[in-house]
Amino acid sequence: MKRDTTLLGSPVHRHSKLSEQESDYRRRHRWDWASIRAATCVAWCRGHRCRANLPRSGSEQISFVKADLSSMHSAQRTARTLPAETTDILVFTTGIIAGSKRELTSEGIKRDMAVSYLSRFVMLQELGPRLGKDRSSPSFKPRVFIVGYPGTGAAGNSNDLNAEKNYKAMPAHMNTVAANEALTLDSVTRFPNLSVYGLNPGQVKSNIRSNFFGEDSIKGKVIETLIGWFTPSAEDYAKKIIPLFVAPEISSRSGSLFNRKGEAILRSPELTGSVIENFAASSAKLAGKAGVNVGD
Repeated sequence: MKRDTTLLGSPVHRHSKLSEQESDYRRRHRWDWASIRAATCVAWCRGHRCRANLPRSGSEQISFVKADLSSMHSAQRTARTLPAETTDILVFTTGIIAGSKRELTSEGIKRDMAVSYLSRFVMLQELGPRLGKDRSSPSFKPRVFIVGYPGTGAAGNSNDLNAEKNYKAMPAHMNTVAANEALTLDSVTRFPNLSVYGLNPGQVKSNIRSNFFGEDSIKGKVIETLIGWFTPSAEDYAKKIIPLFVAPEISSRSGSLFNRKGEAILRSPELTGSVIENFAASSAKLAGKAGVNVGD
């Protein structure tokens, strides 16, 4: 990943030392941390782990919506039930890594593509036009953050999102990476009412590789332990990156991509305008194969 020098420094670093800067930050900006800490949070999850691992401070109001994000019907239905009109910030977190063998969902979509990319494509088409419309006295555009590991130079293959022509685990995974970056960049022009950003946390100890190594496999546990020795935990990354969600410096920088430190990085040059358009068209076509018409 290469740094984007047009946005110098890191908004995260400027506002991460809350004990020293919070009072002054509250005076200078309308986005005060007390409001954010007491905010209402709606989390949609694939299972019980989301509820168990989501940190709480005691003041927030958190509700959970269980959703099958391998299903495009479920993704669209969930998006329609979320309170998008009063939402300030929408975050799509990490998905899963492709398995060693090609797995299909009941809708005929490659499982990792469905969970890691296509479900969020379907949801964003539904949520995008509605996001933040009914907020009272908003001081910033609604923001969308897509954790899709952008800026890696992955070109992907938009003509074979479902890996029907050839399947290898790593190219299949990198296709979801390219698709997520394309979704971020496409959404900038598709939804001018939003500010959309891409996040690349790098290697983080988590369970996203369990789909490749096997759930609770010894090999997977060893790999995650090794990763944990040298990289931040998911909790540490969250604490570091959350200030970026409300940083005023990025308001005019929709389409920007950020690394694990909150530093701006360059987009992948392989994702030209025509490639991005083709990803969007192919995604809508693949969702249609699952019986979901985007925009309906």
